[in-house]
Amino acid sequence: MLLAVIATTSESMSSTPNGCANPRPCSPTKIHLETKSSTEVSAGLRSIEHYRQKLPPWRYHTRQVILPLVRLETPYLAWIQRSMRTPALDTYFATTANLGTHTFFMIVLPILFWCGYTSLGRRMVHILATGVFCTGFLKDMLSLPRPLTPPLHRITTSGSAALEYGFPSTHSANAASVAVHVLLMLNSPSCQFHEPLRLILKAAAYSYAFSIILGRLYCGMHGFLDVIVGSMIGVVISYTEYAYSSRAEKILYQSSWLAPIAVTLFIIFLIRIHPEPADDCPCYDDTVAFAGVLIGVEVGGWHYARGGWAWDNPVPATVPFDLQQMGWTVAVLRVFVGVFVIFAWREITKPAMLKFLPHIFRIIETHGLIIPRKFFKPASEYNIIPSKLKVDNVMPTAHDFSGFFAFVRHPSRGRSVVIGPQSAADAYEALARLEIYSQACNCHENCTKHQTHLSYSKTNSVSSSISPHGEGEDMMMRFSGAESSPKLPKSFWRSSPRPQEGLEDLAGKQTGVGRQEIMESIPQPRVRYDVEVVTKLVVYAGIAWLAVEGNPIIFEMIGLGLGSAPSRVS
Repeated sequence: MLLAVIATTSESMSSTPNGCANPRPCSPTKIHLETKSSTEVSAGLRSIEHYRQKLPPWRYHTRQVILPLVRLETPYLAWIQRSMRTPALDTYFATTANLGTHTFFMIVLPILFWCGYTSLGRRMVHILATGVFCTGFLKDMLSLPRPLTPPLHRITTSGSAALEYGFPSTHSANAASVAVHVLLMLNSPSCQFHEPLRLILKAAAYSYAFSIILGRLYCGMHGFLDVIVGSMIGVVISYTEYAYSSRAEKILYQSSWLAPIAVTLFIIFLIRIHPEPADDCPCYDDTVAFAGVLIGVEVGGWHYARGGWAWDNPVPATVPFDLQQMGWTVAVLRVFVGVFVIFAWREITKPAMLKFLPHIFRIIETHGLIIPRKFFKPASEYNIIPSKLKVDNVMPTAHDFSGFFAFVRHPSRGRSVVIGPQSAADAYEALARLEIYSQACNCHENCTKHQTHLSYSKTNSVSSSISPHGEGEDMMMRFSGAESSPKLPKSFWRSSPRPQEGLEDLAGKQTGVGRQEIMESIPQPRVRYDVEVVTKLVVYAGIAWLAVEGNPIIFEMIGLGLGSAPSRVS
């Protein structure tokens, strides 16, 4: 029954009546891009009709309200990026972006538990898991694209980032939540750090958040709205966790086994209500992975606190740790052993579940209990799953470490600068915006009765038909899809980025053949299988359990602990 609950479709898809929600006198021509695999292309902005058909009306109309803001930001982001870019900043922001990823936190968080910082580790898990869920929920619900490239250049060390939607920024939510929580702890009366150290840690927290949030803009991965909303989500999560976490932990650790079961069922319910995206987007994968981590931390911590191995101070389920008594050698060995056990669990459990779960799913499916999520192939439609399948990008494999160490030695070699569509998302957005701009130019010509010939070629660009004086405001608003704007001085538009910037390079693709070439150049996403959802949930719940209970017990048993033994059994 658990499998059926997790795999059930989160929302029914309903179409809306034909016609634009906000009809305009001169509306953009609808783009209809047809490819032989048009139903399988990766996440992005397709034609207006695509989202009108795929999203429920309330989601579609909400998306249409925000989309003009996303488009309006692009030329300003490109202008900022062009003004700031240097090779050193490229390397810096691409490198620091890794400090806000799920992978970084999945490696660092277990170490906090093993070094005795159980309270900090548990709170970090709470705020990060909540941030990933909230931002992933909104990303899939609204299906808003990332800023367009060109004119932006995308600077990244991750090949999968462009496959996700843009609004809101998960990096910004993670960075803001971690920084705010650290600042709250440093300012609390219980903080025992000396003032110089406290000031250094505060400066580090501000620098951490600033580097990651500004870096998302600099690297062309997000717009202003993405990082502002993402940061606000992170701040709210941190304040909520700081205010109520102690109370919630007290209830959990003083309760019977019903408490962890209730927590588990609630987390599964959150997985169940995660909205279906309009396109194939991996946001749901991250949500499932962190949901598994949250289950493992809460259930494992509850059991570890009652098993006699843990300390009760400063919080229940604290892993015994004393650096002066252990020494650095034992402390480092604990980390190596713990990481090895986690990777061994992942490398053994994942292929085993991918091999045996399809048989169970087929049996359950014959009874009509499983309705797979969209973009996940049901077990009845495949025989085997590739043995080397990479089911997520949250936790690196053992093979990934060679690339990681190479990146540490030579950071500039690990990053890439991409110009042009990276996914179907980018391709559809570029073509849609070019069509909107073309229609806006035609409207402008008709209204002013100018006989201007528009040539969509690189040698005779779109910008040649636009006056930089006065019409800039109107063209910017038409291009973004907005209805009106406040009157601004003409000097503002003369000094501002051009709204059509970056579209000239794509103008030659206006023909049907050019559009087809763009779509065929986009790599198709891999096939995703229904059993991956349960596999991720179990694997990451196991990783979290090993972090908070399994490995600490192993440390004591192999002589890497403080010699603690169970003093009570509940």
